[in-house]
Amino acid sequence: MQRQTVTIRNKLGLHARAAARLVRLAGGFRSDIRLARVDAPVNVVDAKSIFGVLLLAATQNIELEVSTAGEDEEAAIDAVCSLIENDRGEQ
Repeated sequence: MQRQTVTIRNKLGLHARAAARLVRLAGGFRSDIRLARVDAPVNVVDAKSIFGVLLLAATQNIELEVSTAGEDEEAAIDAVCSLIENDRGEQ
């Protein structure tokens, strides 16, 4: 299992379009990929679920914990964290 904390940099937060990009990316991996807000760690969601990702209501500067488990967990966590940290969306 891999774990990493990332910060939402997009000024619009993890809005619908950014969430859809994240879900598409996560869906390309075999590993389980979970997201949780650091300030509310009991609410863990599946990164492959658009509904779950949107329920995080992650705005700019919110920290998320990304965790992966499975055969491609290292590649999955690198890709997901990179997308979250570097997504500038419509800025």
